[in-house]
Amino acid sequence: MTDKLNELTAAGVAVWLDDLSRVRLSSGGLDQLRREKHVAGVTTNPTIFAKALSDADEYNWQLRDLAARGIEVEESVRMLTTYDVRWACDVMRPSYDGSDGVDGRVSIEVDPRVAHDSDKTVAEAKALWWLVDRPNLYIKIPATEAGLSAITDTLAEGISVNVTLIFGLDRYSAVMEAFLSGLEQAKANGHDLSKIGSVASFFVSRVDSEVDKRLEKIGSDQAKALKGKAAVANAQLAYERYTEVFSSDRWKALAAAGAHPQRPLWASTSTKNPDYRDVIYVEELIAPGTVNTMPESVIHAYADHGETRGDTITGAYDAARKVFADLESVGVDMDDVIATLEREGVEKFEASWQELLDGVRKSLEAAAKGKGAPNKAAKGNAKGAEKAGGA
Repeated sequence: MTDKLNELTAAGVAVWLDDLSRVRLSSGGLDQLRREKHVAGVTTNPTIFAKALSDADEYNWQLRDLAARGIEVEESVRMLTTYDVRWACDVMRPSYDGSDGVDGRVSIEVDPRVAHDSDKTVAEAKALWWLVDRPNLYIKIPATEAGLSAITDTLAEGISVNVTLIFGLDRYSAVMEAFLSGLEQAKANGHDLSKIGSVASFFVSRVDSEVDKRLEKIGSDQAKALKGKAAVANAQLAYERYTEVFSSDRWKALAAAGAHPQRPLWASTSTKNPDYRDVIYVEELIAPGTVNTMPESVIHAYADHGETRGDTITGAYDAARKVFADLESVGVDMDDVIATLEREGVEKFEASWQELLDGVRKSLEAAAKGKGAPNKAAKGNAKGAEKAGGA
């Protein structure tokens, strides 16, 4: 059988998993994906953690300990999530070492409620970096207006960053500017640039969801014919900007000092419309030096029937520009689309964070009253604690 994920990797696309849970760690499932499915990195977000903590009893032993110590809910959330991320960093360490620090990365996000406060974002990034204490960690910072300066300041501290919630081309250009400025400051501060990594998470399927909704409302045949085209075109034009920035003299000076480029990472790559091919946001976004972070279902789907047709981005710039022109001609305001998606993206993560806080609060209260679920995985978690450096 053809190893389709290996073909994708050979084409220059790093396969990352968009999920993490204590069950996935204790069962060895993450390590199996690394070994058998070419998974070379992991991304997380508040939604993923909210689901993980609501679905499993493998957190109960740690919740009981936190409750016994009287740890407040927000700090408990950090203890629980950084425990998982630290463990995942250890699982992915072979990929990190084998790629000279490029892959094998695991991301954890700052509290989305401070996404519009640069100083708080940087302070939390530094705290998370210290708390996880692994070289293959990424701190996720949303690409809000306030986030841009936070990205620069965090990188200047020698901390690796995953810039998340990027939807538009102009904001992406600003993110790359923030990255270059951050590395220049890091160099001035005496940091080893070869140890600092970064990706820019450019969201894909949500763009189609929002644009398709507007096209359906417009209702003309011309409008409906454009459904399912905006997201890929948007990402393709983002890659064009990436190639321009990372071939500049400014970048070459940083590369000469040991810096790695900030790779574009295609996020939100599961199709929301069942009429679309389930691996479209993988197949149509293949180019060297990119990352595609996928839910496990998409990873398995690509392994089963994905088609790696070489570079599907570089030669598509003119066609992508035509899609944008056609969208404008039928009345779709892409600037408003991007603004809406950014606002909703932060709001959704804030809501998930609140869900996470509420869930942990209830669990702590139950644990304090001695009503926590039995510790079914004590031995497995003890082993995890050893690997993850403890809570």
